[in-house]
Amino acid sequence: MGSTAVRAASPHRLSDTALAALGAGRPDPATLGELRRARLSRHLLLLREIAVATRTDDFAALAAAERAEPERVRDLLARPLFGVWATRCLTALRAGATPDRAGVGHLSDLAARARTPRARRVPGRRLTAEHDGLRISVRLEDTDPLRAGLGLPPAPPLTAEELARWQTAFEDAWRLLVDLVRPDAAILAAILDSVVPVRADPAARGISATSADAFGAVAISEPADATAFAVGLLHETQHSILNAVQYLFDLLAAPDELGYSPWRDDPRPASGILHGAYAYLTVTRFWRARPGDPLARFEFARWRAAVAAAADGLRDLTPAGERFVGALRAEVRPWLDEPVDPVVLRLAEGANRDHRLRWRLRNLHVDPADAAALASAWRRGEPAPPVTSVLRPAPQRALEASARLDLTHRLLRGLPLDGAEGDLAYVRGDDAAALRAYRKNPGDRAAWAGMFLTGGLRAAPELAAAAYDALRDDPPDPLAVSRWVS
Repeated sequence: MGSTAVRAASPHRLSDTALAALGAGRPDPATLGELRRARLSRHLLLLREIAVATRTDDFAALAAAERAEPERVRDLLARPLFGVWATRCLTALRAGATPDRAGVGHLSDLAARARTPRARRVPGRRLTAEHDGLRISVRLEDTDPLRAGLGLPPAPPLTAEELARWQTAFEDAWRLLVDLVRPDAAILAAILDSVVPVRADPAARGISATSADAFGAVAISEPADATAFAVGLLHETQHSILNAVQYLFDLLAAPDELGYSPWRDDPRPASGILHGAYAYLTVTRFWRARPGDPLARFEFARWRAAVAAAADGLRDLTPAGERFVGALRAEVRPWLDEPVDPVVLRLAEGANRDHRLRWRLRNLHVDPADAAALASAWRRGEPAPPVTSVLRPAPQRALEASARLDLTHRLLRGLPLDGAEGDLAYVRGDDAAALRAYRKNPGDRAAWAGMFLTGGLRAAPELAAAAYDALRDDPPDPLAVSRWVS
């Protein structure tokens, strides 16, 4: 590549002040510009490594195009989906793939696009919006095969009717963001480059994702409404920003260590927990800006506590990580003292505890020998012996799914309630009735969580459930077993 590429690959630096502002979710335009330049540099470094691994005529074509159209080539190399291609190509080459199978020919395609006269270029689809003097325009990537690299199954190319729906939802979401969290909207406009429509997941209320290889791209299913679109874009753009920070700094000394994440039903590595806390920091700020909406107050109360707890639980931070996470904590900490309606607060605190209980029952496993020891002690009338459960990695990604949470949302939206007896009693605040109902259904792990949630029990629910399962030949009262373990 020529001089343009060399200059773009110069060293990148962030000041201590800039790093702290990023941690608080309040970076300035200069810092965001540095992150965009770092994205281009990363892409150029990947391209250099591909050139080291193999040399084909495709590189000569791209170099010639760069000499003729340097700005156009720079634009194409900076795009998020180029990062997806470059990472995949280099990985394949290092695994022994031929240049053809690794997709090196993509460089010739880029060269041809760069040298196409402006008058003959086919404009891609875009989503655009403007409100109160703030404008955003992003690529809608619904045809590029590389869009599958963001980790979710892409939707087919949008029809004209579907595109119109996406555009309307985008405009409505943008109005919300500018009106409620204008500084965050400005950050979004500076970072978001591409939106990739993906297939909806019937088991989820909406899905979205980013990729560490595609800074500035968001994959998202068609949103249910403007609020869902606004929250999804905020959330995923924060992931992109954190990915870019991690291009420059290691924040965690042990990023792969598994632990509890308030946002997922499966165990997450420390890096994922940090990502969740950082993404939900801005989401919480959005909900905080809607004080008159009961559901928004629930989301605010729930996520402020979850963000603070997740940040406090991060261990083995590097010096840069201490600065970054410290700023995150300082941003969310004052929100914990803001008043929330007691009914809403009860539901928010309950949702967090319920998630932790269900997560433990799902992911912490009791050795059969330990479960047998618990059962033997119960039969002999002895105290419960000390037993430790073990965290096991989940076989696949698990998004949060909870009938109690769904009922809570319906209650706060003022919608009719229909569900299990215990769940209905719980969301209405009748813990005694809820406990009686959960106590009758010990075969359901969600009922075990509900029993601990409404019964004032503080022991590990997975130990009580394991002991009960080992006593099935003469089933005891599950509440009595839970209190015994406690």
